[in-house]
Amino acid sequence: MTSILRSPQALQLTLALIKPDAVAHPLILEAVHQQILSNKFLIVRMRELLWRKEDCQKFYQEHEGRFFYQRLVEFMASGPIRAYILAHKDAIQFWRTLMGPTRVFQARHVAPDSIRGSFGLTDTRNTTHGSDSVVSASREIAAFFPDFSEQRC
Repeated sequence: MTSILRSPQALQLTLALIKPDAVAHPLILEAVHQQILSNKFLIVRMRELLWRKEDCQKFYQEHEGRFFYQRLVEFMASGPIRAYILAHKDAIQFWRTLMGPTRVFQARHVAPDSIRGSFGLTDTRNTTHGSDSVVSASREIAAFFPDFSEQRC
């Protein structure tokens, strides 16, 4: 079996956020962290922070005007979050699969062992966030890790 570090294929980067609902519960936070490790993601960077409301608004600006926007911004600024840069072959899709569907009700039925299926509370308090494309991953990583440069990897 080839180690991921010796794999001839390039690794892809993605942003992963652990939302305030999970960070507030140390056992859930640790369980999500262990899922990252057990699925052989490389943790390139990790930090915990309190996100300012203005930063949340900027990050989620594509959703401005939608019914859930204000609720999402308020929630994401309500407590500490943990941000990761994760690396893996096809990291974006792999992390999204591990998270499960955004809607917790759906996650519990179609992916009950996913992070959201296991720990999500509502569609807003759904434990995690992940980039949905290479373009958004690059933008989102820069938002949380402004001193990170992919060229150094």
